[in-house]
Amino acid sequence: MSVDCPLDCEFLQEAHKHERVAGVEPADFPHQDIHINERFLRENEWALTFLARSLLDLSLRTPGVIDFDVREALDALARTYRTLQSGIYYESRPTNPIAAGIYAGMQESVERYRQMEREQAGMTKTGDAALLGIFVFLQRLELDRNNNRKRGRAFIDFLRGQFAPAEAPATAPSPLIVP
Repeated sequence: MSVDCPLDCEFLQEAHKHERVAGVEPADFPHQDIHINERFLRENEWALTFLARSLLDLSLRTPGVIDFDVREALDALARTYRTLQSGIYYESRPTNPIAAGIYAGMQESVERYRQMEREQAGMTKTGDAALLGIFVFLQRLELDRNNNRKRGRAFIDFLRGQFAPAEAPATAPSPLIVP
């Protein structure tokens, strides 16, 4: 029997702490020709954070989403942006409806991010090559953090722990006494 606990379930959180998952060997990562290093991550930190938060938000708002849906969406995004590198625009949309919804939402997030760049800098500075690198990085991260369970959401929980916006601090009561 399988139970779909919310990601903030204390029992699920405790289980994730004790879970032993064999990591993926870097040689088994997809898109071996795309090199992602610290410099790339620093240069694209804002875009990576924005897109990772978007991925988290889409995952949390999509009923029934599991890590494998996110993996499929990220793979399709990487393939789409890879074709853009060759000058051809071909969307590699997932056939899985949940993954397709995440894919479409991420494409909208890319457009929102680029619009923010245009408004702030007067131009778009995050190119398709950088977006490809970001999606490949997220794809590799998913492969590494996925617990390979049929209904697993370990990667989504990892995103929640790393990229969830900080909650607004509770407002302290005013020192003024109002009658």
